[in-house]
Amino acid sequence: MAMWQGAMDNRGFQQGSFNSFQSSSSDEDLMDIPETAMDFSMRDDVPPLDGDIEEDKSYNGGGIGASNRMMDFLEEPIPGVGTYDDFNTIDWVREKSRDRDRHREITNKSKESTWALIHSVSDAFSGWLLMLLIGLLSGSLAALIDISAHWMTDLKEGVCTGGIWFNHEHCCWNSKNVTFEDRDKCPEWNSWSQLIISTDEGAFAYIVNYFMYVLWALLFAFLAVSLVKVFAPYACGSGIPEIKTILSGFIIRGYLGKWTLMIKTITLVLAVSSGLSLGKEGPLVHVACCCGNILCHCFNKYRKNEAKRREVLSAAAAAGVSVAFGAPIGGVLFSLEEVSYYFPLKTLWRSFFAALVAAFTLRSINPFGNSRLVLFYVEFHTPWHLFELVPFILLGIFGGLWGALFIRTNIAWCRKRKTTQLGKYPVVEVLVVTAITAVLAFPNEYTRMSTSELISELFNDCGLLDSSKLCDYENRFNTSKAGELPDRPAGVGVYNAMWQLALTLILKIVITIFTFGMKIPSGLFIPSMAVGAITGRLLGVGMEQLAYYHHDWAIFNSWCSQGADCITPGLYAMVGAAACLGGVTRMTVSLVVIMFELTGGLEYIVPLMAAAMTSKWVADALGREGIYDAHIRLNGYPFLEAKEEFAHKTLAMDVMKPRRNDPLLTVLTQDSMTVEDVETIISETTYSGFPVVVSRESQRLVGFVLRRDLIISIENARKKQDGVVSTSIIYFTEHSPPMPPYTPPTLKLRNILDLSPFTVTDLTPMEIVVDIFRKLGLRQCLVTHNGRLLGIITKKDVLKHIAQMANQDPDSILFN
Repeated sequence: MAMWQGAMDNRGFQQGSFNSFQSSSSDEDLMDIPETAMDFSMRDDVPPLDGDIEEDKSYNGGGIGASNRMMDFLEEPIPGVGTYDDFNTIDWVREKSRDRDRHREITNKSKESTWALIHSVSDAFSGWLLMLLIGLLSGSLAALIDISAHWMTDLKEGVCTGGIWFNHEHCCWNSKNVTFEDRDKCPEWNSWSQLIISTDEGAFAYIVNYFMYVLWALLFAFLAVSLVKVFAPYACGSGIPEIKTILSGFIIRGYLGKWTLMIKTITLVLAVSSGLSLGKEGPLVHVACCCGNILCHCFNKYRKNEAKRREVLSAAAAAGVSVAFGAPIGGVLFSLEEVSYYFPLKTLWRSFFAALVAAFTLRSINPFGNSRLVLFYVEFHTPWHLFELVPFILLGIFGGLWGALFIRTNIAWCRKRKTTQLGKYPVVEVLVVTAITAVLAFPNEYTRMSTSELISELFNDCGLLDSSKLCDYENRFNTSKAGELPDRPAGVGVYNAMWQLALTLILKIVITIFTFGMKIPSGLFIPSMAVGAITGRLLGVGMEQLAYYHHDWAIFNSWCSQGADCITPGLYAMVGAAACLGGVTRMTVSLVVIMFELTGGLEYIVPLMAAAMTSKWVADALGREGIYDAHIRLNGYPFLEAKEEFAHKTLAMDVMKPRRNDPLLTVLTQDSMTVEDVETIISETTYSGFPVVVSRESQRLVGFVLRRDLIISIENARKKQDGVVSTSIIYFTEHSPPMPPYTPPTLKLRNILDLSPFTVTDLTPMEIVVDIFRKLGLRQCLVTHNGRLLGIITKKDVLKHIAQMANQDPDSILFN
């Protein structure tokens, strides 16, 4: 909670000072604006202030004797006007209107000259060029993370004497003294016991390897949490809840900055290599969005417009999932279904292109050396039978139960972390969880291996040459069809593997609850898939043995004859993985497509759909929120969920402020307030904007002006316009009001006034108001009665009202 404390402090206005806009985060760039005394701490996800605004921001006016003191510069844009404070919501309507004006101006100029036409074409092409760059950078970083994590994970167990930069697999690939059966054992690869005590046999060698495994895990985890804490606090966690909030229009400066990208990339490798129960898939979405945000600064169209930039970030999220799972189509659907708030058709095509380029880049680098985009790509050959829908649905039920259980327990633990002393010691927490995980993981080969390798082994369809314990069957057959093996009785290795997998399942279920949400990069996709894959493999082997020994039962005899290949345990593992991931995230369509792209088989879509839908139904029955929505609510972000319906019979007058017996609404008048009056209102309030009325008596609405624009415009006028003093009249009308002779020059601020703010009447149903806020992305809406201003409804008010109607704590909404 301490991270957000600075955002909630009152930001008062002091004459000549803009310290209230400065932030204390380390991820900041200080902007020096010529001829002004303003310093804004603008981080990477906010455009530079110079020349930001395309509208004219002007001041005119003055007394009768003051006209000769007016300056012509005021017709130029004022740096900083039109930008947003940290932890505030953007004005989608204003941003889209500004982009339409920009596009209209370019189109009109393109008819005047060849150079203007070339500029128009380059402007239209810039979006595709940006998608190309995002895809290339995201794919390259994903490959770097994959290669580094694979090498550092193996470093915990030993080192390659033939080249320290080789991981275990690549080390033995280059060896000439290795057989196919013992392909993981080669003289070039030495365990730590071989290097330290020159032997790999005996209890002491086991203790040495055990100690080095735990030591390396603690070192990696310590480096990860230390780098995050010191250099980029925003690099922790999955990043998807914050990205969903940012895409809905919220400003979190620095969250997608260059420091966050750099530290997240490094610490993600360290966190995955430490052996903690986490994955890199969620953080890869954050990494890709950082790439998109940074590259936006190369294109004025996206640098200057927050709404356009969020279209780019939606495409970047698709590229992130594309390289995480090797699923370009699934990445696009994930962005559409799970994270994006505004997703027009052109964003769909550009997302597809970015995901395609990212996947192509990753495939060209080939980080796993298997010509695949992911480590656990599999292909199944045996068709499934209709009866198998029953165990598939059972896996869906388990996935829904696991998802609901995980969300409740993880949120409870994260809330405890925020509200107790535990949150003040992130390094200690990470080291304790890492130590427990490493100590419990080493004795079991399925917990010792990386989670991606575990999923790969669980998905695997056993063949004759497989040496895994999961494939230790008794080969009692004479012939088989080409490419497939009949169901066989399980051997000793399979039964031993089942016990080890059961223990692995318990450890994964428990330890993931405490791992997700710590102050290190931590994804949830892979741990959730691992829980489901273990459960599915256990059920699949059980079904396989049941079919082998009881093929004459009624449920088997019609489709499973003796000596046939009836059951594929790897398919059950895949369905279980989809079910558990769906139960935690509540993904449906994108989840099925991602899993389908992983297997390359169309015929398994129905089992995946059945498990995913069952999982979602069961999980929704126990709790409506997915894990990312739950973390959004826990952090108090102003995210207005578009999927939920508001069905309560309340009116706008029930939600607006001021309420009955409250102080009157703070307003500005259009032509009767001085600079000092406005500065006093700004210093005494923390509102993000003020309605402008004709007069306090009439309360007839004229428009709405933002607090930030007022502060910047007044300060700019004091620096550049002669004669503007505290007694100068501020007016928002088209023409200057009549003034007595020898009065100070007036200050015209009409061009920062929104003349068409959204208004509703006091009797408008809140169902309609909520719909307006969702579909238009409003920050605030004014409430009138017969044209007179009564009050205001902000996005925060709407979210608080929804929480109150759902019997939740309305004070959990921290930001507007």
